[in-house]
Amino acid sequence: MSTEFMMIDNMPVEIAGEQNILAVIRKAGIELPTFCYYSELSVYGACRMCVVEDKSGEIHASCSTPPQAGMEIRTNTPRLRKYRKMILELLLANHCRDCTTCEKNGKCKLQELAQRFGIKQVRFSNTAGDPELDTSSLAIVRDKSKCILCGDCVRMCEEVQNIGAIDFAHRGSKMTISTAFDEPIAATKCIGCGQCAAVCPTGAIVVKNDTAKLWKDLSDRNAKVVVQIAPAVRVGVGAELGLAEGDNVMGKIVAALRRLGFDEVFDTTTGADLTVLEEAGEFLGKVQKGEKLPLFTSCCPAWVKYAELNHPELMENISTCRSPMQMFGAVLKEHYSHSNRRVVVVAIMPCTAKKQEAARDEFKEAGVPYVDYVITTQELVQMIREAGIVFSEIEPEAVDMPFGATSGAGVIFGVTGGVTEAVIRRISDDKSVPALRAIPFSGVRGLQGVKETSLDYHGREVKIAIVSGIKNAENLIKKMQRGEKYYDFVEVMACPGGCICGAGQPVTDSEGKKRRSAGLYETDRMSTIKRSEENPVIMALYGGLLKGKVHKLLHVHYHGKA
Repeated sequence: MSTEFMMIDNMPVEIAGEQNILAVIRKAGIELPTFCYYSELSVYGACRMCVVEDKSGEIHASCSTPPQAGMEIRTNTPRLRKYRKMILELLLANHCRDCTTCEKNGKCKLQELAQRFGIKQVRFSNTAGDPELDTSSLAIVRDKSKCILCGDCVRMCEEVQNIGAIDFAHRGSKMTISTAFDEPIAATKCIGCGQCAAVCPTGAIVVKNDTAKLWKDLSDRNAKVVVQIAPAVRVGVGAELGLAEGDNVMGKIVAALRRLGFDEVFDTTTGADLTVLEEAGEFLGKVQKGEKLPLFTSCCPAWVKYAELNHPELMENISTCRSPMQMFGAVLKEHYSHSNRRVVVVAIMPCTAKKQEAARDEFKEAGVPYVDYVITTQELVQMIREAGIVFSEIEPEAVDMPFGATSGAGVIFGVTGGVTEAVIRRISDDKSVPALRAIPFSGVRGLQGVKETSLDYHGREVKIAIVSGIKNAENLIKKMQRGEKYYDFVEVMACPGGCICGAGQPVTDSEGKKRRSAGLYETDRMSTIKRSEENPVIMALYGGLLKGKVHKLLHVHYHGKA
């Protein structure tokens, strides 16, 4: 059987099912520039940076042209270089150039390509308008003056997240990305997932930065500042700070946070272990009482908000358990309630929607939030750099007591399927080592958007679905409503791949996501405690601080629930 191939810059390259020429070219080790191409989104073909030339001199957009055997493609002719430089100059002529003060400085695709193609001057007058900031959201900030109309945010919001909060408006030179009627983003159905910011190549949409206020509290001698670190964060910062992508650098993060001035450092995995016990208990209670199922997980605040806005009929099916961040935040505030200093609880999260969750009235007592600040992984990296800490050189340190012990089950919350696997470990009849080792092969692992599994509970088959990406969740809900599917338990994460791919994480590629996932599973594999109920810290909490306060501190009733 002969192999089909095409010629890329005089090199034969095999065609092996690629959907476009661009994928074949990149397989050949040539990084064609793009602004508007993401393999998980529909092909838009707007930026024209990826154009190539065939042997007859015809120009093709490589992102939207299927490969064909025998094609001869050139990627770097004088005409193509001229086109690309012209496109960059035109974009820069209508773009804010205050790069040093931009949140995206050093991470901006436009900046990167201008340097790559040696753009030293722009021949055209700068027609960029004044900054148009939309700061209404607690999760993201929008600036229309930095938008290059690539449409990445529009397609992500509609195609992957099923929200459609933003779209193109007007035509020609007046075209812009806007909300309906140009309302502030907070007035739309935006769920704060931040995935638009994750794909934005410039600074038009960025994660809201709250570090300035936090620095003040860290310098306040009358404040006791304690911090919790989410599981996904430990595998998300390495590549940004001189180490390998996906490495578990939890010990170094702890050491860095102490140098930044935090008084006590803890692991949100403690909250995850509490969530496993409470959510498993809630689920089994519904099964045994014959109550309405499925039970949807409640760890992801973007999913909870989506359900509130779009499926209020499902709110009674969403677990009453708080997210691990909120459970642990409440525990920390209770633990330090007799401190002679003002207690400030900080959460370092991979998620932008956690900023909105922390501000919800349901998570306040007498108007005071259980979690005072949510700082994303990106903001943590910025703080470490600002403090001059050489992250790769500092020695790892352990988290503080009395919450120092955590389980592997809690750690894997950071990847899609992790919550389900942790719950299965809890409710499974067979607690043997072989049974534990078999769970990863039951369909719970992998970064697919939709997964299914089942287990036997006292002779009853429990059917489980695991979804990440809100569009996948919506499709699953519709199938359930039509009676095509039935599940007893459904795990939902808004970000495709789970928290390791949260919008607050440094942006990475598909290989980087796999490495982050592998990093969490490796941490679980090396954990002495495999199940949440085996964690002595959790058992001590139930026998002490949580006694008589479990519902108050660990559960919540959202708007729309009975």
